[in-house]
Amino acid sequence: MVSMGLLLAGCSQQQMQGFLPAEPGTTNNTDKVTGLWVTSWIVLLAVGIITWGLTIWAVVVFRRRRGQTGLPVQLRYNMPIEIFYTVVPLILVLGFFAFTAKDQADIEQPYAAPDEVISVYGKQWAWDFNYVNQNVYTAGVQAQSAPASAGGDANSALVESEIPTLYLPVDKKITIELHARDVIHSFWVIDFLYKKDMIPGKTNYMYVTPERIGTFSGKCAELCGEYHSDMLFNVKVVSQADYDAYTKSLADQGFTGQLGDDYNRNTNLPGTVSPLAESESGASK
Repeated sequence: MVSMGLLLAGCSQQQMQGFLPAEPGTTNNTDKVTGLWVTSWIVLLAVGIITWGLTIWAVVVFRRRRGQTGLPVQLRYNMPIEIFYTVVPLILVLGFFAFTAKDQADIEQPYAAPDEVISVYGKQWAWDFNYVNQNVYTAGVQAQSAPASAGGDANSALVESEIPTLYLPVDKKITIELHARDVIHSFWVIDFLYKKDMIPGKTNYMYVTPERIGTFSGKCAELCGEYHSDMLFNVKVVSQADYDAYTKSLADQGFTGQLGDDYNRNTNLPGTVSPLAESESGASK
């Protein structure tokens, strides 16, 4: 225990977090994810050390000595050992499952009364953000990379100021509704240590309370086409006053209302009627 304490005392903050990118307390969920990750690695490293130790011990102790010939006495069954290597992995698997399920249930628990509701639409290859409570929006238009045939750098068309930015108020309960306009995308704020798929025709949800003011990088984490790597966005966690000022500026610019499913590219999802069917029903009338 003393050796372990000295070893951990010499670790940096990044190492103590298992090299995960988020700082402690970035959101109400990041510490849960970090704790599960680091604890899992400690347990797995301990299992690995014990396993390798027993393997090396068996190799050294039971190696063939000089002058020995033939095979040693063969043992077919050892009930205590068989019970041990069956029960211990089962306990580990059940333990990992229990702690993972508990943290996941906490993270996925909906807010009964969220302070803010954000509706996010992923599209090839940008993002639309609806601020539902304020009835304003921003439509993301991300420049595509310059083609190699044009002799430009692959990232030369990426302009930082044009990357879509989502504003969130600090210390507020936020429900994020996730939609897709065309193909499957994935909403991933790296420092939030959580991501979720955006599936056409289905609404997924994230529940988060940002606890640290700052700017955080986000990206699509599901391969979605040619410019998937350019499908970036930023998240700015700001004070309530700055959040109110930003949403008011959107209203002053005329970005009022909500960008909805009318802009989706898919027209043949379950529950929708194809244009051909509509024309046939109109003709029959």
